Amino acid sequence: MVLVAGTGMTAFNRRKDGSGFRDWAREAFETTLETSGIDRDDLDALVVASESDFFSLQLNPSSVLADDFGLKDAACHRVEGGGASGQLAVHAGVSMVLSGLAGSVAVVGFEPSASFLDTKTVTALYGFSFDAWTDGMTGISATALYALSAKAFMRRTGASTSDFAAVAVQNRANACRNPNAHLPLETSERDVLDSPMVSDPYRRLDCSPLSDGAAAIILCAPEKAPASRRAAPRIVGIGAANDRVRLGDRPDPGSFDAKKCAAKKAYRMADVSRPDSQIGIAEVYDAYSGAQLQAIEALGLSDDVIGAHRNRLFAPAGPLPINLSGGLLGQGAPVGATGIAQVIACSRQIEGTYHEGLQLAQPPRLAVADTHGGVGTTCAVTVLKSADA
Repeated sequence: MVLVAGTGMTAFNRRKDGSGFRDWAREAFETTLETSGIDRDDLDALVVASESDFFSLQLNPSSVLADDFGLKDAACHRVEGGGASGQLAVHAGVSMVLSGLAGSVAVVGFEPSASFLDTKTVTALYGFSFDAWTDGMTGISATALYALSAKAFMRRTGASTSDFAAVAVQNRANACRNPNAHLPLETSERDVLDSPMVSDPYRRLDCSPLSDGAAAIILCAPEKAPASRRAAPRIVGIGAANDRVRLGDRPDPGSFDAKKCAAKKAYRMADVSRPDSQIGIAEVYDAYSGAQLQAIEALGLSDDVIGAHRNRLFAPAGPLPINLSGGLLGQGAPVGATGIAQVIACSRQIEGTYHEGLQLAQPPRLAVADTHGGVGTTCAVTVLKSADA
C-alpha cells in the first residue's frame, strides 16, 4: 500500500493576475509539503503531469519545477496522457514507491489552459489530442466527438438530455460549497436545456470550462510517513487501459470499454469485488455531463446507471455520491491537475477533512477516482481506502 501523506491545490479558475504555472505549482507543492510532515530533502522523486507544452511553453517542466521547489538529487520526470495525465502521474508515483525505487514521491500537476491562449486556439489544440490526422486536422472539435459518443450511449440506455442536464445542475451546485471551484453556479435543468447548442446533444452548460491551476500530493511508503501521518488514506489499487482512438473503430462508441478494463485492474489490486456496494464515494471524469453517466457505467458503480441517476443514488445525500467536488463541470479542468485533484478530494473525504458542507457525515472507507484522455481512450482509475478499512 502507498500512503497519501500530503495534499494541496490552488483554486481552479481563469487567472488574470499575471501569475503563471510555476507560481501555481509551487503554491500547491508547498502546501502539500507542509501537510505531509515530510522534509523536502527526503523526497526521492518528483512526477509532473502536464498535457501540453503549447499551453506552458515549457519543455521539460519537471526539471524546472524541481529547481523551483528546492529539490536536489531527486529523480524527475513528466507524465502525459491527455485528460488522464494527472491520474497517470499518480500511478507513476505509486509504482515507484511499491517497487522500492522511492520512499517518498511528490506528484504535481498543472495546466495554464484558460488565460494564455484564445479559446479558438485552445479548441484547435484539443482537437490534436485525438487522432491529429483524421480528427484534429479536419477541424472536428472535442465537443463534437464527445457528442457522437453520447448519442450512441443515449440510444443504448435511453438516457435523455434532461438526464445530462441534471448532472450539470448537481455538480455545479456541489461546486458552490467548494472554495477552489471555477464554476459554482446555482442553475436549473431548464437553464441547461436553454443554453446555446454547441454540438447536439451538448449545450454550453453541459460542457466543462477551460481552467488554470495546480494540484499536488505526496506519496510515501508506510515506514517513511511521520508518526502523525501513519493513519493517512492509502492508495490500494491502480489500473490503466487504452481503447481505439477513433470512435468509428469501436464496437460501441458510447461505451467506455477501456475504463471498464482499467477499473477491473484497479479493483482486482484493491480486492474490491462489488464496487456498486463497496465504494462509498467517487470522483469521475465529467468533461461533459453525459460522460459522467458513461463513466459510472464503465466503473461498475451501478447495473442500471440511468435508473440510479434518476432516483438520485449519486446525489450528495445518496448512497454513492459522485463528484462532490463539483467535478470538471463545477470545480474546473486544468488538465494536468485534474486527476490529482480527484485523488485529493477522495483522500480528504476519507480523512474527514473535506470542505464544510461537502464532507460526508460518515467518511467513506473506499473511494474511486477516474480520468481519461480522448473520448475514454486512455483511461486511469485509482482506488483509495481508509487506514482502518
